[in-house]
Amino acid sequence: MSYKTLFVLSLLLGGQLAQAQQDRYEEGLHYFKLDQAETPAKSDSIEVTEVFSYACTHCNTFEPYMQNWMKSKPENVKVNRLHVTFGRKSWEMMARGYITAEMLGIADKSHVAMMDAIWKDRRPFRSVDDLADFYSAFGVEKDAFLANYKSFAADSQLRKSERDVQLFGIRGTPTIMVNRKYRIATSTEVTSLDALLEILDFLVAKESNR
Repeated sequence: MSYKTLFVLSLLLGGQLAQAQQDRYEEGLHYFKLDQAETPAKSDSIEVTEVFSYACTHCNTFEPYMQNWMKSKPENVKVNRLHVTFGRKSWEMMARGYITAEMLGIADKSHVAMMDAIWKDRRPFRSVDDLADFYSAFGVEKDAFLANYKSFAADSQLRKSERDVQLFGIRGTPTIMVNRKYRIATSTEVTSLDALLEILDFLVAKESNR
């Protein structure tokens, strides 16, 4: 069976899943449509954004779930991350560190290791030098990390991230965004991380068939 045929079948099955779950998941209750955000042009690619903070214990709990989901996600789904600060200076250093890792192309391979360093190894990150030492293990020079960390580009990306938090109405972490159009988070109606990912599958299928 060709890849194209498999892709078409996956879309059909996704559509059937979306239809079957249409009554189960209700907009405004289980997930929220962001009318104030720009709706992306129709595309075969679906953007999924994991909104998180390294300082958030719930994000650490969620990360293995997200990693497992990524192993079986549809081929048309592209995953990225948004590190929030919620205006907390204590979170800003880690957010800027993640942005710097993205700029240097090491964010994906260092992400789980950073979570583990903080929450399993209890490694303290009290300064930018501590961050530079950590990220230098992923093939970047410490001086290069520090230069990018302090750059105008990092400042701009941090400000953009903070604007996105306001635009999307993000109140807590972890939160998942789909195509900068839908927001999902645990709540009284979404009572588990497994349920959150089921709704994510539903919205991915919904967007794939629009």
